[in-house]
Order: sequence, then structure tokens, then C-alpha cells
Amino acid sequence: MAVRYGFFEETARGFEPLPFAASAWSPTMVNGPAVCGLLARTLERQHGSPGFLPARLTVDLFRPTLAKPLTVVTELVREGRRIRVADAALMQDGVDVARATVVFLERSAQPPGQLWTRAEVPRPPSVPVATEPTRPLWGSDAHAEGWSPEIGEHQNDSRKRMWQAPMRVIEGEPPSPFVGAVVIGEATSLMTNWGSAGIGFINTDMTLALARLPVGSEVGVEADSHLSTDGVAVGSATLFDRTGPFGTCVVTALSNARRQVDFTNGDIIQAKAGIQ
Repeated sequence: MAVRYGFFEETARGFEPLPFAASAWSPTMVNGPAVCGLLARTLERQHGSPGFLPARLTVDLFRPTLAKPLTVVTELVREGRRIRVADAALMQDGVDVARATVVFLERSAQPPGQLWTRAEVPRPPSVPVATEPTRPLWGSDAHAEGWSPEIGEHQNDSRKRMWQAPMRVIEGEPPSPFVGAVVIGEATSLMTNWGSAGIGFINTDMTLALARLPVGSEVGVEADSHLSTDGVAVGSATLFDRTGPFGTCVVTALSNARRQVDFTNGDIIQAKAGIQ
């Protein structure tokens, strides 16, 4: 039987979660990349256009998304000459479980002059170019080889990074560059909240800001910072492809220590990477 590398199947009942959509926190829940990817796909399809860049997407994850059919409802908030804004609600049984706002900005010429930018940029692993979904490669500063396919090898207190050709949001449909960036960008929570004892924070949102769309089907995410006090965390990360950085992602998260995920003992990572 062929493996189905998608988070959802679109049917008459709505978007029905497939096995890759399962969360590591609970098998009855849908993972963050699947939720964010579905909202991004719907907003882009219903409100995007070639002359506009989806420059910012904010997703609020305020209720558990259960492993049962979902629907998405969108609304155009503003249609301007250079700025377009749209909202979306992810619904189950008539109740909102997540919401999103996307800001599309018109592409135009760069202004004159030189600008400061980060000198040290993340770099992809030395692996062949992938065009189909792949299992992620994990990286950390404390790992002797830098990158490896074994997640447990990177459970430490150093900077983390991930590289992957993302899962498909809809089975049989390759993700657009924007949707692929969103799916990988949601792993900012994992990259910034993963420490020497595993991950004990669950993100309540994500905000992805893009200067351009990624080139190719592979996307990387590298942690920039983690701040936490009294069970509340903020993390930021840089997204990059084979040509360099192209965006930033920020998440806030709540302590979920009672369900701490320890990757050295075989705990599943579906919630953050869409694999099994």
C-alpha cells in the first residue's frame, strides 16, 4: 500500500485528517503544521494573486484541533492597491478552533541605499536536492557532525535547526512555496523550545513574516532565540532555502510539562515535523 504523504484528504465532509496529521501531544489531536498549512492554503487560494506577496501570516491556536473533519471560512478584510488583508477561521462542529490573518503586500522595486542585515546566515546540509516530501534532517551546534536524521542525537541545550521538503497539506497536491514555508515555519516552536530534557512547551500561535517566497521545495528553520519565565515562552527563528534566508517566524508558548516529549526515548515527533 502506497504511503500517503498528506495531512488531509478533501471530501464532501470537509478536510479529513490523515495519519500524518496526528499530534505528538495526543493521537486524538491534529498537529500544528497541519493546522497552519491548511489555513495558509485556503487563504492563498481564495485571496492571493501573482502581484502580491503573502508577507505575513499569523495563526492563533486557541483550542485543540481534533482528528475529525474540518472546514475553513475566509473573509476579505481589506482590498487596497498595495495591501490586501484576509481572515480565516478553522471550524469543527460549528465552533472556531483556530484563526488566521494574512497580509498580502504588492511587490515593487527596492529603494536605494545599503541596509544592515545579519552577517552569519544558516546554511543547508550537504544533501541532494529533494522534490518530494522527505523526513527531516536535524541539526544542533553541540552535535559533532552538525546534521543527522536521528532526532534524539540533538536533545541538548544548544541552538537547533531543521531541513525538510515539507509534507503535503492535501494528499496528492504539492504545497505552494508559501504553504511549504508555513508548514516548516511552525517548527519554530520545536526549534526554540527544545532543550536537554525534550520539549515541554506547546505553542499557542505563530507569526510568519516573509521578504520573499522560498526557492525550491526544501525549507530550513534555525532558532534565533528562546525566552521563558513562569511557564510562558517566546521563540524566534530564521527560515532559509538553498539561496539564503527569506523570512522570520515568532511563536509564543505555554508550559506543557506534564506531557513532556523526550526524543531520546522514542517519543513521536509528528506534532512538529509531520513524520512518523
